[in-house]
Amino acid sequence: MAVTKSVPVIDMQDFSTLPQKLVSACEDWGCFRLINHGVPLSLMSHMKDAVRSLHDLPMEIKMRNYNQQEPSKGYTPPNIASAFFESLSLYDDGSAAAVDDFCSQLGVSPQQREIIVKYTGAVQDLAKLLGSKLMEGLGLNGEKFKEGVCQFKMNKYNYGSETVGLRGAVMHSDAGFFTILHDDEDVNGLEAVDKATGELISVDHVPGTLVFNVGDAGKVWSNGRFHNVKHQVQCYQATVRITIALFVLPAEDENVQVLPGLADSDHPALYMPFNFDHYRRLRISTDSPTGEALEFFRSQSELLN
Repeated sequence: MAVTKSVPVIDMQDFSTLPQKLVSACEDWGCFRLINHGVPLSLMSHMKDAVRSLHDLPMEIKMRNYNQQEPSKGYTPPNIASAFFESLSLYDDGSAAAVDDFCSQLGVSPQQREIIVKYTGAVQDLAKLLGSKLMEGLGLNGEKFKEGVCQFKMNKYNYGSETVGLRGAVMHSDAGFFTILHDDEDVNGLEAVDKATGELISVDHVPGTLVFNVGDAGKVWSNGRFHNVKHQVQCYQATVRITIALFVLPAEDENVQVLPGLADSDHPALYMPFNFDHYRRLRISTDSPTGEALEFFRSQSELLN
């Protein structure tokens, strides 16, 4: 049972101390809430309504979003990740062609398409700002931040009375750099592991806020300074839960590696560069949902110590 304890809350309008607060939260927790983040509340509400409508489509239409070659990049039907979880996916939402393909697959209305474009654009702008402020807090040039590919996932948890007390998403860490999550304002469920104590913390919803999670690539990127937070989703009540996540991933033509400015003779690189798609496949093949597969890429000098 998750204990009552709050993750950090960071005000994006607190410009003077924002970089330092972001870095500290990434190091100590790997998970925190953002307020005054700049994404309009009305847009967040419209996006949530659009996601509900898309998930109400017949299964045969939602399956058009399925990616047989690379399942992680498309629709996740029920009984894959969980019996009562499904997720629509827009991979590379910064690409107009990818947005067009997604909207065509599902027969999205012009109004829904406009909402999707505005929402993903607003959250991507936030991701760029967060990345730059994190680099600034690490003492690096924030202008060099590149968010790579962004994957937009629209999740639905179909909870019934028989699922209360079960997990809607198993314990895991995210694979990418970081995730920006719009959780359900009415239905709790997200639980994170406290790095300091190992306790499960209920990340209680706060209307109008967003949740930030550090992923495995973010841990490598920061040379081990950032914590790739373990988290899960628990079913607390018999109802539908809707969440919307933007996963900030490495660019497909670039390796995941330690930022050059964070490695020197006193702080050698802890990880060797690696291909992100290969890493995601390795997580699956080695059953490493909480980032254990990063150990395969530990630098040789680190292993000798």
